[in-house]
Amino acid sequence: MKFVARCFCGLVMSLVLRPLMAEGKLEHRWLYLQTNLQVAENVPTTEALLRRAAMAGYNGLVLADYKLNILDRVPEHYFKHAAQVKQLCDELQIELIPTVAPMGYSDGLLAHNPNLAEGIPVRDALFTVRNGVAVLNSADSRSTSPLLPGGGFEDSKGDDIIGWQLQDGAGKFSFVDRNEKHAGASSLRWERRESATDEYLNARVSRLVKVAPWRQFHASVWIKAKEYESAGDVRLFAMGADGRVISHTNLGVKRDQDWTEHHIVFNTLDNSEVRIYCGTWGLHGGKLWMDDLQLEETAFVNLLRRAGCPLKVISAADGTVFEEGRDFAELTDPKLGRVPWDGNFDVYHEPPSLKLLPKSRIEEGSELKVSFFHTVTVYDGQVCCCLADPEVFKVLEDQVRRVEKLFAPKTYFMSHDEIRVANWCDSCRRDGRSAGMLLAENVRQCVATIRKVNPQSKLCVWSDMFDPYHNAISGDFYLVNGDLTGSWEGLPKDVLIVNWNSGKPTQSLPFFTNRGHSQVLAGFYDADAAAIKSWLSTGRDTKSSVTGAMYTTWQGNFTQLEAFAKHAWGN
Repeated sequence: MKFVARCFCGLVMSLVLRPLMAEGKLEHRWLYLQTNLQVAENVPTTEALLRRAAMAGYNGLVLADYKLNILDRVPEHYFKHAAQVKQLCDELQIELIPTVAPMGYSDGLLAHNPNLAEGIPVRDALFTVRNGVAVLNSADSRSTSPLLPGGGFEDSKGDDIIGWQLQDGAGKFSFVDRNEKHAGASSLRWERRESATDEYLNARVSRLVKVAPWRQFHASVWIKAKEYESAGDVRLFAMGADGRVISHTNLGVKRDQDWTEHHIVFNTLDNSEVRIYCGTWGLHGGKLWMDDLQLEETAFVNLLRRAGCPLKVISAADGTVFEEGRDFAELTDPKLGRVPWDGNFDVYHEPPSLKLLPKSRIEEGSELKVSFFHTVTVYDGQVCCCLADPEVFKVLEDQVRRVEKLFAPKTYFMSHDEIRVANWCDSCRRDGRSAGMLLAENVRQCVATIRKVNPQSKLCVWSDMFDPYHNAISGDFYLVNGDLTGSWEGLPKDVLIVNWNSGKPTQSLPFFTNRGHSQVLAGFYDADAAAIKSWLSTGRDTKSSVTGAMYTTWQGNFTQLEAFAKHAWGN
């Protein structure tokens, strides 16, 4: 009886879809779904979505489930849920396309080994041994000469804060508040008092700070907010002397919150001077208070320990190289990639200490030069894996084998996307490759790894990191070390490009076409479902190899699912 029902369903679906496909047929008609199939409630929701999608003519489901990275540790009911979804996909003639190879948002891969995160180097940080512990030399001056004098907003002339080279709107929308403060006598309050207008206002303080190059720094600020409409635009970051932003962590300020401490950690790179900014970009209604803005050199926060990220401890006096396990105890960060769960990194925590062993050759009072690697978070906890460490591909192969067993997919979706930290560690730099060459070799190895498991598999990948008109650029891209051009050289021509560069379609689409790639256009992006129509038209006008479109939402917004289908392939 079930067989008859399935056949009837298939007949009905084919009759429904035939008129939809009559004109402008696209081979790939996909939807992108981020979900967690471990949660039972998500299974019927997914099934209902699939039925809607089938009625609208979709024939592919790109499944982005974090659990696909950790199938070795999910409960048994996950596999039951996954089987239910796969069975329905088969019945509806919708291809299930799993995502693998998280090279940009790498938490799933790093859940297996957080030390595989990409590391930025600290070089020859100066320490002095006191009571058997190596202490940063800069720690001596913190109390008497803070790096950000005036960070408590105590000294002022009226509403002008003393010690800051930039203060937006003093006395207009920036005020010294002696009634509300976290500590001391006052805080700095941001408040837009005039009636709402379209005028764009920045509300910031900023100053230059002398630093040593290639050091790890920690900045913090206490913030209180009341009905603050611009909470998502509150930032604290550092900028290098050349104008490059060298920290990209979101603070996570809420519209209403009591006094809360917020943190960033950054590497000074080759800068001997940085500019610290703190405030709001685009001030609207409500109030926000800032207090106790501080900056300090730190060490060993999210410390990485692997062959490509070596730890070196030498004597500042004579260059003697000291040994871990002989001169000092094993040094690791127990919170690395474990907050709040495996694969997740917090911005800042109390770092571990370098401690001497009883028979150490390091004497009390000795000065040390310590070099190490640490990772950093980008925006809301994004951490990128190393693109070259051999263990990355071992983890990937294990992932693909488990996904292959679970779904036996015809197509794999490689998640190379917004790779914002790359090409710093010794694993990446060993052959002197550019960042673009490094990424090209990475995707080449990813392709080989997947096809080792399934030689017949079709492959697709996001466009941005291989598009010279998007993120594969010669200039600075976030915290990537060097030139990303040429990354596309690692892509075999049969890899399908999922293109999301709708901003430059006349350049991007022909670029991939000329390189022999077919393309699926990733449209919607929680904006205008109708926009896909003009994008597809541009593809036809430029004679580009566009074979499909994908309904793409990052907010789980499927209200435009049918409208998108109508604009993309409807009659």
